[in-house]
Amino acid sequence: MTLNGVSGAFIIDTIMSGMARVAAEAGTLKTAKITQWRGVFSMACRVELNIRASAANIWSLLTDAKDFPRWNSTVTGVEGQIREGERLRLHVPGTDRTFTPRVSGVVPDERMTWTGGFSPVFKGVRTFELKPCDDGSTDFVMAERFSGMMLPLARGSMPDFGPVFERYAGDLKREAELRQSSRQGSAVPG
Repeated sequence: MTLNGVSGAFIIDTIMSGMARVAAEAGTLKTAKITQWRGVFSMACRVELNIRASAANIWSLLTDAKDFPRWNSTVTGVEGQIREGERLRLHVPGTDRTFTPRVSGVVPDERMTWTGGFSPVFKGVRTFELKPCDDGSTDFVMAERFSGMMLPLARGSMPDFGPVFERYAGDLKREAELRQSSRQGSAVPG
């Protein structure tokens, strides 16, 4: 198959929105970096962002299902508990469809995976990763890979995940940094 005049199994597109660039002076991501790639039977999106908050703080947001819709504009509801082996019922804006990923690979304050669908027909795997930095901040990485024989047919009904992932990461950054600053502020002697 040829896509945009380039043949091969995968075509890599790195999309840097007007807000997405690397802060060269510190070597950390000040705004979201979005990477997307597409193949015939697979596609993926990845967001990377530095958050001025501890991994524990960010993890508490990512694993509190009931509070998700309050801070995350890309989610309208999460039913279930975000922990190893649990099946979630995820509701997102713009569709009545309910997504039902299973949570796996949980390492608190570090990483987890949400997997939905079934191979080889159609499968989505979303990974979350937190990497603490020396300055007390945390690099957040979220990636999702879709694959399967039905992907070429389903692709037209799927959103552009770049802006969705950028908004998700931005919402997480705002909430985690707000929590971090309020915790630090309350710890300051009066």
